[in-house]
Amino acid sequence: MDMYLIIKTLHIISATVLFGTGAGIAFFMLCAYFTTNIHEKYFAARHTVLADYIFTAPAVIIQPLSGLWLIWQGGYDWDSTWLMLTYILYIVAGLCWLPVVWIQIRLKNITRIALEHNSDLPTEYYKLFKIWFILGWPAFVGLMIIFFLMVAKPT
Repeated sequence: MDMYLIIKTLHIISATVLFGTGAGIAFFMLCAYFTTNIHEKYFAARHTVLADYIFTAPAVIIQPLSGLWLIWQGGYDWDSTWLMLTYILYIVAGLCWLPVVWIQIRLKNITRIALEHNSDLPTEYYKLFKIWFILGWPAFVGLMIIFFLMVAKPT
């Protein structure tokens, strides 16, 4: 079997996992934000953190490795405009994702503590959630643009 097609398939699958997991996480965290049930908020935050460990983190690693290999094997110019935009957008998405992961862990811990003490969520929860929501947009939009660039390869 052709190694290029295997790596390209791996690249596409990991891109799909990265984007799909991000969209799924955003959906469930947003739904949980609007409930008053702290158990639901904790469930969403706990599983969001788990999903990032199981799905997102490996995809974040596989994407650049497989992408660089495909550029090399495909004979693309490393400094072509569409690839330069892709590099920049991936870095921006990553720079948004890193604090988002920390925030998700913090939201999980805040809800766990509120459950253990049978107390309301502190204002920190709501402030962090808003930052989480805002940081998600550049990453989400950036990944959509990267998908377009990968398909169109505009010159």
